[in-house]
This record gives sequence, structure tokens and C-alpha cells, in this order.
Amino acid sequence: MLRKFYPKEVIDSVYSYNFREMYDRGYRGLLFDIDNTLVPHGKPITDEALTFIKELKNIGFNICLISNNREERVKPFADAAGVPYIYKAGKPLAKNYVKAMEIMGTNLQNSIFIGDQIFTDVYGANRAGMYSILSKPINPKEEIQIVLKRYPEKLILYFYNKK
Repeated sequence: MLRKFYPKEVIDSVYSYNFREMYDRGYRGLLFDIDNTLVPHGKPITDEALTFIKELKNIGFNICLISNNREERVKPFADAAGVPYIYKAGKPLAKNYVKAMEIMGTNLQNSIFIGDQIFTDVYGANRAGMYSILSKPINPKEEIQIVLKRYPEKLILYFYNKK
């Protein structure tokens, strides 16, 4: 039952992950959540995030941001990074994961989703049938509705780590 929430991988940070290896394995599309995956929740894009996205593009990846947030939050971030985006994505519904792949010209076999939440990000990617990576949150300061979800996430990660 819990397996539907299990990511394919858990990583400490997107900034220390070996995306080059994933490119070499045939992956071409990267879908990213923004808040607490690329930057702390609600913060504008950072130089680190801009450099990171530029490096991923230089490797050859197509990138799309997919967020449940409003366009006022997502658009300036995406515009600064020079990547397409989907706002109010309705994660964990699978339809906008598929739409993001269509935008990038990629598919389920060569796309990866990376986010910091199990019940929206990972579960949605798994429902879509794509490779999912759970990144540890950048900053522990979060909105209360997210803080409350972190407790059951810990239980799922406990069983994930035992598998």
C-alpha cells in the first residue's frame, strides 16, 4: 500500500546530485518543484538555482517547473531561469506531469520528477508512471499545512528505508 508513495531515490539536495549520470542513462527531461526543492519556500530564484539550471541545460536536459502555487509565484522564477512552467498543477494529479513532458518533448521513459514532498510531488509522479526523486527540503521553515504532512512522510520514509 505504501509503495505508491515511494520515490525511486531519496537525495540530500538537487545541487549535489549527479544529473550527468542520469543524462548518460538516457534521461532528457527534468520536471522540478520549486519551493524547498530549488529554493527555500516562497523565496525568489537564487544565483545558485540559475547556475544549476543553466548547467543542466548545457548537459542537454529539457526542464519544466511544475508547481501547485499561483502563477504570480511561478512565472517570475521560470522567466528568470528561461524554462517553461505549469502553475496550479493540481499535484498529485498526473495530468500536468504528462503536460510538462509534452511541453518538453519528452516521455515517461526519459523524464524525471524531482520534488520535496511525498504526498504531492512523488505520489503524482508515480501516478503518472515516471521516475520520481524525493529531495530533502532545503529549509525546515514551512507553512503549517506542509509541516503537518511531514509527520506521515517520516513514517513512509521509515518503511521505504527498510525495503
